[in-house]
Amino acid sequence: MPTPAFPTFLAFCTVALVLLGANIEAHAELGGAMPNGANSGSGAPRSVLNGALLRRTSTDAGGTTIDEYATSSGQIIAYAWQGPTMPDLQTLLGAYAGSYRAGAAAGVPDGNLHASRVVRPDVIVESGGPMRGYVGRAWLPAALPPGVSADDLH
Repeated sequence: MPTPAFPTFLAFCTVALVLLGANIEAHAELGGAMPNGANSGSGAPRSVLNGALLRRTSTDAGGTTIDEYATSSGQIIAYAWQGPTMPDLQTLLGAYAGSYRAGAAAGVPDGNLHASRVVRPDVIVESGGPMRGYVGRAWLPAALPPGVSADDLH
């Protein structure tokens, strides 16, 4: 039976999540369209890898730098991040978040508490690092343009 403090704790957690969500910098999502211009939290997209991709860099509310990669047509195919907090993967992955969660739940723990790799046919997500030093990337393997590999996304 829950203690009387449990409902208070649950309410606190719910409010905290809502407030955190309200402060998250808005990003497009994997598979979505990259906005053409700069916005309040990011610069204008720049061509990288000899024009194979566009990259837009922003910093989220937690101070983490997020690189958003898109094809020349503007479809977002990858994200890479580095910083003191994990980005909101639910928001970044968008429609692919469910596939990621299913892969993470089905994964076999390898004993490494500081890194994970979830490989699904539609999305791959790698993340790791010690507290306050998170790094990672997520990408759509089938959407990488010819000549671009996951090693180019950093």
